Amino acid sequence: MKLGRNDPCWCNSGKKYKQCHAEMDDKIAQYKANGATVPSHKIIKTPAQIEGIRKAGVLNTEILDMVGEKICAGMSTDGINTLVHEYTIAHGGTPAPLGYCGFPKSVCVSVNNVICHGIPSDNEVLKDGDIVNVDVTTILDSYYADASRMFCIGEVSPEAKKLVQVTKESVDLGLKEVKPWGFLGDIGYVVSQYIYANGYTVLRDIGGHGVGNDFHEDPYVCHIGERGTGMLLVPGMVFTIEPMVNAGEEAFFQDEENGWTIYTKDGSLSAQWEYTVLVTEDGAEVITH
Repeated sequence: MKLGRNDPCWCNSGKKYKQCHAEMDDKIAQYKANGATVPSHKIIKTPAQIEGIRKAGVLNTEILDMVGEKICAGMSTDGINTLVHEYTIAHGGTPAPLGYCGFPKSVCVSVNNVICHGIPSDNEVLKDGDIVNVDVTTILDSYYADASRMFCIGEVSPEAKKLVQVTKESVDLGLKEVKPWGFLGDIGYVVSQYIYANGYTVLRDIGGHGVGNDFHEDPYVCHIGERGTGMLLVPGMVFTIEPMVNAGEEAFFQDEENGWTIYTKDGSLSAQWEYTVLVTEDGAEVITH
């Protein structure tokens, strides 16, 4: 049902529609009329939802900070899982991965040639020279926040260090493209161009996603793109930027036994950093990193 301009706004702000989202909705409609893919109201978070997601993001960042202080050679990846699980529960949160579509642990830990969805294990022990992605998603008061970081264990090779650095830099470049009335393709364009310029590849088929009210929401965020394409970015959208960057070819395969873990097909190293970001009226806000 079409809202009248004096009706309460659909975002539950308590304001009249004309004083809240009417102008933005009119602008979105103009883009849609010109052929753009635009977000539905379901994708645009309300002020109350944004505040809840921010609080989840604070805890999520604290968890990754804690991991950064403790991760070291000789620690098993299941030891990291224990740290994440216990800290999350102790601070009133819930680890989103645990039980998600059958995932057996509270965090994803991906080492060296594992691209993503590494399942923590007592049998996998970190050693000097490893590069490790720790991917944390936290639920707090029913809201979700999601981020991952790379950690270099001891002295890593110059090649591995550069891969980790370039991947982080590509996320920061993508972040600069997050602005209202831009497009998701702007993010994919700058991320992929930077990665390719450094001699690496980035996955097209696994990427970022909307987040906040659920673990994975629309839109899909591809890290390969062209400017001016993809969904229109508008204030209130919340999604992840998380390029998965391979030192070798883009091809990958899934572990047939556990049904989760994704490896580089050629055995090359892989790195990933992930931010959850909010599109604001004048740019972007990092919710968790």
